Amino acid sequence: MFAMYGLMIILLPLIAGYLLHLQQPALLRAVARLLSALVYIILFFMGVSLAFLDNLSTNLLTIFYTAFISALSVLACSLLAFWLLEQRLPWRHQHKAQALPSRLAMALDSLKLCGSVLGGFLLGLTQWAPLRHAATVSEYALILMLFLVGVQLRSSGMTLRQITLNRRGALVAAVSLAGALAGGALAAVCLGLPLKTGLALASGFGWYSLSGILMTDAFGPVIGSAAFFNDLLRELITIMLIPLLITRHRSMTLGLSGATSMDFTLPILQRAGGMEIVPAAIVHGFIMSLLAPVLIAFFSA
Repeated sequence: MFAMYGLMIILLPLIAGYLLHLQQPALLRAVARLLSALVYIILFFMGVSLAFLDNLSTNLLTIFYTAFISALSVLACSLLAFWLLEQRLPWRHQHKAQALPSRLAMALDSLKLCGSVLGGFLLGLTQWAPLRHAATVSEYALILMLFLVGVQLRSSGMTLRQITLNRRGALVAAVSLAGALAGGALAAVCLGLPLKTGLALASGFGWYSLSGILMTDAFGPVIGSAAFFNDLLRELITIMLIPLLITRHRSMTLGLSGATSMDFTLPILQRAGGMEIVPAAIVHGFIMSLLAPVLIAFFSA
């Protein structure tokens, strides 16, 4: 019953948003701005919840250790899975790489979200009484955020028919899923966590804002914060690796981008890998974006 409730809380807002077909550019820009603001708000309250933990210093060490081992396990298993894919089914391509913006600037852009968590954490240290309602505020904000994610997915123009037609994008998504879940199982063993917790940690696919929020709601702020830093580390590593890997390891580069291949890392992939990688990147990111909240909710039950 709890598993079904958790899935419905995730799926209903996503489906409702996906059914709302907005075409006006001004409305879509407003949705994007509101979605961005909600991410910062929710992460702020995640930091607040973290500050209310008992034995805070001990828990911080647990968070960073869990995030590091989880990220390392997922990265290792994913790299092996994509290496096997490229040995079996190499991606034939021709492209001309374009000049990329500073990788440091792109990394700092991702790290801004850490500032939101830190701000909430510092305010939470004051133990101000109204802040004890942070979890409730985060839950309602999460429902609204998932609704807006559904709107954005619909506005991307992707349909089920288009997804099935792009075989490379779907294939890379399948390998991404297998590699990440294998890494999650390995992390569970290394960290002494229940298998479902390790699998849930690995199911964010680089979508650090969503995974941190959902995992905090299901497992509390320690595991939720570990999920956030795990997926943030994955994105930062991907940003650094794209220019180095994309020429000879195209599938690997796309797969490591995870759910962000249809938004944050898409321009980077296009500049480094040419326009021919864009359809596969959108399909891959679309599939992983749909799988992430569903799998996290399923493994969190």
